[in-house]
Amino acid sequence: MNNRFCLFIFTILSFFLSSLLAYGQTSPDRLLLRNYRPQNIFKIPYIVGKKAEYPVIDMNARPSATSQSQLARWVKDMDSAGVGKTVIMTDAYGRQFDSLAAFYSRYPKRFVLFCGIDLTGYDKPGFELASVKELKRCYDVGARGVGELIDLSRGFVHQTPPAYWVHIDDPKLAPLLNECAKLGMPVSISIGQPQWCYERMDSTNDGLMSAYEHWFDMGWDLDLNQEVQHLARALAEHPKTIFIACHLGNQVTDLAKLGKLFDKYPNLYADISRSYAELATIPRYAKTFLENYRYRILYGTDMGTGIPMYQETFTVLQTCDEHFYAFGLSDYHWPLYGLGLSGTTLKSIYRGNAKRILK
Repeated sequence: MNNRFCLFIFTILSFFLSSLLAYGQTSPDRLLLRNYRPQNIFKIPYIVGKKAEYPVIDMNARPSATSQSQLARWVKDMDSAGVGKTVIMTDAYGRQFDSLAAFYSRYPKRFVLFCGIDLTGYDKPGFELASVKELKRCYDVGARGVGELIDLSRGFVHQTPPAYWVHIDDPKLAPLLNECAKLGMPVSISIGQPQWCYERMDSTNDGLMSAYEHWFDMGWDLDLNQEVQHLARALAEHPKTIFIACHLGNQVTDLAKLGKLFDKYPNLYADISRSYAELATIPRYAKTFLENYRYRILYGTDMGTGIPMYQETFTVLQTCDEHFYAFGLSDYHWPLYGLGLSGTTLKSIYRGNAKRILK
């Protein structure tokens, strides 16, 4: 009788569990981390940054538009969000840059283009002169900066062909970086990845969901500290050249280290593109850091286009909202908190520092 009763109870429970699963609910022990999407249930007031409190220059965006209609929509969204100007990181040269310059020329007051560097023939005589010549040509076409250069660990491998082991402090790049100073062209560079990508890919990694996705692509030959050393040498060797460390130099887990670079090298700036989710998990510390270095920090997105994307960044920077989720900002699964930056800091980050750099 006991065995029959246990079987009956088990059958009933199995029926209810199957019913729950049929309605789209997953048992917690079967839920995959990538499918975890918590929803905030706290009944507290939220402000939400629907528009920038001060005029904005976005210092890091990709050439996302592929048609004039998409470009017009982008400009309309910028108007709605309070973004007056956007800097496009083309990382292009030659005919590709010329094509992009022509495409964005319809809105000359709304978009600024940065070009790439031509590393073709790096191992051949005359490379330095050729690279400087192409830089100056891009400047004449309309480039007002260089970037976004990307060095994940093995040099500028996103080049065609890949420039393995060529880092920003390479002696062969010295003439080009000096020419950037003469032309007033800042150099935006992304080095490494956030620290989570270098940690163990196991249950102890609180950035696992995002880090694991990038981990396979990298194959780290240098750790983040070694990447920073390449940038530091370039900063020291080219004091008249302005460098912009994209994504806060991927130092968001150790902002004090970035602060030391700011203190030592006055030609260094950093944009906060793709760093909002990380900053919003340490709101008090992050606010103190951004307030202290407000004249060296630049607003940037690098997260596509659209009003919701802009609004999420403004919510992080402008409000003191608590415990909210913004999965559009990153793959991390943390609750976020607004920094509530002061007006003085917002004015500098949103526009003042960019105007000074772009002249």
